[in-house]
Amino acid sequence: METQIIHTLTRDFETYAHSTEDGVFFWLARDLQLLLGYKEWRNFHKVILKAKTACELSNQPIEDHFVEINKMVQIGSGATKEIEDMMLTRYACYLIAQNETAASKRLRLHRHILPYKPVRQRSLSRKSSNMSGYRLVRNSKEQKKNSLK
Repeated sequence: METQIIHTLTRDFETYAHSTEDGVFFWLARDLQLLLGYKEWRNFHKVILKAKTACELSNQPIEDHFVEINKMVQIGSGATKEIEDMMLTRYACYLIAQNETAASKRLRLHRHILPYKPVRQRSLSRKSSNMSGYRLVRNSKEQKKNSLK
C-alpha cells in the first residue's frame, strides 16, 4: 500500500511542475503547501524558512532556489487579490520536505518522492524570461545592494 501512495504522490507532485521558457522547472509554494497537507500558509511558511536555512548551510545561493513572487487569485466574491507565493526548484522542494514538521505518515512519505538528484540544477533567476502572471518581489538585501550601486 505504501508503494502505491508513493507513486500517487510522485505523480501529483510532477503534475504541479511549471517551466520557464529557458527550460527551468519550478513549483509554486502554494501548490506544494496543499500537496504536503498544510492548511495555512503561515504554518507552511515556517517550514520554508527552515528550508532556506538548510539551503544556505549547504552553500547554495538561496535566491537560486527560492524566488519570492506575488500572484493574483480570485476570491469568493469574484474579485481578485494579490497574495505572496514562491517559485521553488526541485532542490528547494526537497529541502522543504526534509524540514517539514507534520507528523502524519502521508507527509513523511514526501521525503521519499522528492529525492534530490545532484544533476546540474539550473537555478531560478530573477531574470528568467517566462514569469507571466507573477510579479517578482525584491527582498530587502537585494534592494539595499541595488541602492548602493
